[in-house]
Amino acid sequence: MKKSLTLLSALLLVFLSSCMPVPADGSGDAAAGSQYSMILSVGIMLFFFVMMYFIAIRPQRKQEKEQKAMLASMAVGDTVLTTSGFYGVVIDITDDTIIVEFGNNKNCRIPMQKSAVVRLEHPEGWTTPEVEAKDDSKDAKKDKEKK
Repeated sequence: MKKSLTLLSALLLVFLSSCMPVPADGSGDAAAGSQYSMILSVGIMLFFFVMMYFIAIRPQRKQEKEQKAMLASMAVGDTVLTTSGFYGVVIDITDDTIIVEFGNNKNCRIPMQKSAVVRLEHPEGWTTPEVEAKDDSKDAKKDKEKK
């Protein structure tokens, strides 16, 4: 990540130094120079906005989508890791809250926000419905090929 940022900065520096107009006789047209510097300034700002989008905004949106998908796939009986570092088992799920049971003590059930879940571990043998549908379609194709 840092190497790519350094490489982009170096390329921008080379581009800017090679694009600077140098008058041959020492006198230059002031209007053309100011127009060029304005276009160059806008180009540099645009470059940095695009670079910030790909470095900061895009990965954050991808992470948010993954978090929403994880929370949508949460079911009763899943083991969760909370933001405070506690592992627990999901007992009940409502729209935006869950009830988590911590430890072996059945009396330690705490309601919390779904957003407090960092990681989700499904029980053994659990598969997503999408995976099951893909597996069924693959089996159907294999059966057709055998016939």
